[in-house]
Amino acid sequence: MSAQDGAEDALRRHRLLALVDGEGSAGAGAGGSRGTADAPALLSRLGRVCTVAVSEVRVDGAGVTVMGSLEGGVGGARDQLAATGRLTQQLEDLQLTTGEGPCLDAFRGGLPVLAGDIAAEPARWLGFAPEAVRAGVAALFSLPLQVGAVRLGTLDLHRLTAGQLTREQLADALALAALATEALLDLTGSGNGAAPEDDGDVQDAAASLTGWLPDVHADVHVAAGMVSARAGVDVATALLRLRAYAFSHSEPIHDVARRIIARDLVLDRSGTPAPGPPLEDGHEASPETPAPNPEGEDP
Repeated sequence: MSAQDGAEDALRRHRLLALVDGEGSAGAGAGGSRGTADAPALLSRLGRVCTVAVSEVRVDGAGVTVMGSLEGGVGGARDQLAATGRLTQQLEDLQLTTGEGPCLDAFRGGLPVLAGDIAAEPARWLGFAPEAVRAGVAALFSLPLQVGAVRLGTLDLHRLTAGQLTREQLADALALAALATEALLDLTGSGNGAAPEDDGDVQDAAASLTGWLPDVHADVHVAAGMVSARAGVDVATALLRLRAYAFSHSEPIHDVARRIIARDLVLDRSGTPAPGPPLEDGHEASPETPAPNPEGEDP
């Protein structure tokens, strides 16, 4: 990097940092020592990173998603800590359901994923892309949140009209991803005023972060465990069947999981609906047949 490029990056960071901090938010953890701000303030700061991304990168929505690992990103510790709107949340749910998408690709490869026209690349994400287009999304951009080789998650952006990011917009997006990464490291409370010295320190911070997450996908994990026990398969296979059912029925995976937990839906070995487990009186509940009432009377 040339001295001129370094100066431009410093000015860009200063400009975006001022926008993220905003007026009256000096105590939100920006520019301070690691571990000095509380979690609500830092989560609020991540939300402001997303808001600034919308205005400065010229996108229609932005979110920050954290993952413990690629496997964790598909079925383990994972949370969307900030989002600018319902469509951003919907895209995260869709990637969880299909097990593919720009977020996972960026996390896997450690490089930005820039899809300026997802309708023109139908084979890129066979399950995810058509549903994203149906939801009104035309372009998607995911940037990894990482320090060295250690990845914490992604900054995910979308547009309702097709078109690639300009050079300046991409540079702004990368700078905002760096600010989001710093906020995540602050959120772990792992530092004492200094940046992590090596990948080992950052890996510890990442473990601390995903251990702290209030897992919003807990219902999915519980449901996968129930499918695993009934079908006699491992949890990873059960999760695949859960996702396949949700996708094939165009139903949010969280709704499917809650139905399984409530025993309104039972998946058999092939992943198709099956009669439920025996009840105390020997009857069998199924999606098609309501369970008897507590008194044993006919409905």
